[in-house]
Amino acid sequence: MNPQELFECVTSLSCIVTQTSTGLIVGALLFLVAAGLTLIFGVLGVINFAHGSLYMLGAYIGLTAYHTTGSYLLAVVGAGVGVALFSVVFERLFMRRVYNADVLMQLLVCYAFILILDDVVKLVWGAEFRSMGMPPAFQVPPLFIGGGIVPVFYLVLMGAASLIALALWYVLKHTRTGKVVRAAAHNPVMTSALGINTHLIYAGVFACGGMLAGIAGALAGPVRSMSPGMGFSILIESFIVTVIGGMGSVSGALVGALLIGMIRSFGSIGFPDFVEGLMFLAMGLILVLRPGGLMGRSH
Repeated sequence: MNPQELFECVTSLSCIVTQTSTGLIVGALLFLVAAGLTLIFGVLGVINFAHGSLYMLGAYIGLTAYHTTGSYLLAVVGAGVGVALFSVVFERLFMRRVYNADVLMQLLVCYAFILILDDVVKLVWGAEFRSMGMPPAFQVPPLFIGGGIVPVFYLVLMGAASLIALALWYVLKHTRTGKVVRAAAHNPVMTSALGINTHLIYAGVFACGGMLAGIAGALAGPVRSMSPGMGFSILIESFIVTVIGGMGSVSGALVGALLIGMIRSFGSIGFPDFVEGLMFLAMGLILVLRPGGLMGRSH
């Protein structure tokens, strides 16, 4: 442990800027993954344990799309669309059959697809580490803010995540589609009785959740390496985020993701060997103080 280094960092503006920017991009990626996870849980009542594999699939689809088209924007869009389509098939053919089953059955179905998708990635893209590389448009000198170094791509990533968060908030709160989705989450039986196709809603929500995970995977491509099984670590962190923010709360996912991002960024300086422990410690403390999560319902 190096608490002295952490103290020196938080008393230095340049270090604060650098670590905060790092924490924000970690939080942005975690939010996109966790938002899809909590959206699926909030509407379908299902914890999609295979969600991290959708993130991995998005990263690899984005890699292929980028190498094929040379456009990073098309790579991100292609990853989102590709994973959304896969999510619809996954939900219609498999997950919908275990909605009312025991959680262990849901876990087994999802775990089976974790193993399947890991092997698919090995067959299609190989077992070695892959890297997208930084797109030429972002290979520019970093910004210097308060003496701290902020890569331009960090700003792009944070901006993209912010736009997606605003779009998601607007759709859920201020559109008819959002009202129908919230109604289906609150009372699916009554929603169905009113003539609304809840099966279509479930498929759409699952597709949206998968799309967010796929976009996160493609956005992470330039700054993170890719390998089979890469979805497991972000799945664990996403679960921590959803628990901290409140299961089913998208706004809670945003708060939880930013909190975990900062813990990872600053914790790596003062407690480099205990970063994972700090995340679980934060989750434990929040559950003790507020069992429903920061933005969830208190029971």
